[in-house]
Amino acid sequence: MNTILKVNDITTGYENNKILQKVSFSVKKGEFVGIIGRNGAGKSTLLKALRGFLPLRQGSIILFDKDIKDYQQREMAAQIAYLQQQIELTFDYTAKDMVMAGRYPYINWWEQQGDDDLKIIEACMEYTGVSDLADTPIRSMSGGQRQRVLLAKVLAQQTPVLFLDEPAAGLDLFYQEEIFRFCQEMCRRGKTVIMVVHELNLAARYCSRVILLHNGSVFADAEPEKVLTDGLLSEAYGVDICSMKNPQTGHADIFTVPVQADVRKRQLLDTIVGAERMGES
Repeated sequence: MNTILKVNDITTGYENNKILQKVSFSVKKGEFVGIIGRNGAGKSTLLKALRGFLPLRQGSIILFDKDIKDYQQREMAAQIAYLQQQIELTFDYTAKDMVMAGRYPYINWWEQQGDDDLKIIEACMEYTGVSDLADTPIRSMSGGQRQRVLLAKVLAQQTPVLFLDEPAAGLDLFYQEEIFRFCQEMCRRGKTVIMVVHELNLAARYCSRVILLHNGSVFADAEPEKVLTDGLLSEAYGVDICSMKNPQTGHADIFTVPVQADVRKRQLLDTIVGAERMGES
């Protein structure tokens, strides 16, 4: 497989706050890479830096043998489709309008969408299950419906690389797994997906590779079974985590190990539930 993305010793963050320091890795064509780590580990920050939305304090990012600093925005949009974690919607576009916007790298402002564009748009909406929402204003949708529309939009860009920041957020169980399965299928056909993941069990089942971030750096980077271990996860997440192989699926089931609440936590819980008022303390 050909290497399409090289991250060379990058340091980045926000204002005076360094989030990531000296991060290096490379990604090959067709990989499905899950980025994991506890809240604040720098997952979304890394994705923004890879897309060129955050300036680097040091290091470089090379996409298809070209530094991302040298890409024009329209040119970059034809290479990478990026689904952000949160999108501010200031206009009440319909679902079809939003998905149609994914075709902008290929259509000049004075041009109308052609038959091929419309075919792609319809296919993306049907696959993500939002065809029936075509004329529905996006701000009147549920969070899960909106997320599926936005996923259809980035798919409509038809880029070789997809950056997805928690695309399963707000979705029901069926659509969560459908997104992971779809990404796996796309990667098998040559696309490359880098996804910020919170659903570790789904990462274990579908990702071809997992990058674990901890303390602003890459803590582990390998196949899921080598990263999603008790020791690595417990240290990176700061809680006791157990990973067991499911005999039916053959993949890891990952869960936290419950610990007995200490005296202070029991006191806090009594206050929260009103134990004294209910005569339980």
